[in-house]
Amino acid sequence: MSSSPAGHVARSTDRPHSGTTAGKAVRAPVRTFLRTSDGVAIDAVYEPGAVVYDAAGTPSAHPVFVVAHGFTGAVDRPHVRRIARAFARFGAVVTFSFRGHGMSGGRSTVGDREVLDLAAAVEWARERGHARVVTVGFSMGGSVVLRHAALHPGRADAVVSVSAPARWYYRGTAPMRRLHWLVTRPEGRALGRYGFRTRIHHRDWDPVPLSPVEAVPRIAPTPLLIVHGDADGYFPVDHPRMLAAAAGDQGELWLEPGMGHAEHAAGEGLLARIGEWGAGRAG
Repeated sequence: MSSSPAGHVARSTDRPHSGTTAGKAVRAPVRTFLRTSDGVAIDAVYEPGAVVYDAAGTPSAHPVFVVAHGFTGAVDRPHVRRIARAFARFGAVVTFSFRGHGMSGGRSTVGDREVLDLAAAVEWARERGHARVVTVGFSMGGSVVLRHAALHPGRADAVVSVSAPARWYYRGTAPMRRLHWLVTRPEGRALGRYGFRTRIHHRDWDPVPLSPVEAVPRIAPTPLLIVHGDADGYFPVDHPRMLAAAAGDQGELWLEPGMGHAEHAAGEGLLARIGEWGAGRAG
């Protein structure tokens, strides 16, 4: 994979791998910077995974999974790479760092303008020739995939939200009270920058963005899967149940026994089930 410094938008320089599979060229991974509609450079990685390309460079029928990480994550973090490896069994994978995270530019808005980051990653996935896109988000990323599907209808063919909140400003658990301190206080944002390598915007939301539970009814008829652990320490089970109720018959809820929060709590078996679900529902 090639890489460039944050703030520089590189052209994709992918070339077919020198080997072939069943007479078809297999492409190598690509790393580049994408430009969002509001001008932020987003560090992104494409990995062909299970996808085989023909001699014309067209991908096979496999989908591409676009993974939206949780708050303080980044494309190079081990838990994000583990997620990518799991989904690579079912298709190609695009991972990226949200604004303010990793090598991406800008500052985190904790789920608001991150929708533009996901939109850029989804369009890049489609530009690579994939007709089917599955968006999978974890925690903050879970709220982003819901809002993206509502605000950009038809750009994702299936949506998976894992460990997402249903509503904004939730402070009902100790981890969420700590997160609010991190985001809203100057000393918290300093800890975010130097302790978690996450640059957080100092401005409050204005206007307040569409909440996840408000976004969900707008996603239909796109297939939607809501995944949540019954031992989630950040968001209790009323959050996924609110999302599922808002989705009605268009959504599916998996309430996972003993599962904690987001990427770190998602076991290999669950990731395989999500991969199978996405590949099957994306059309």
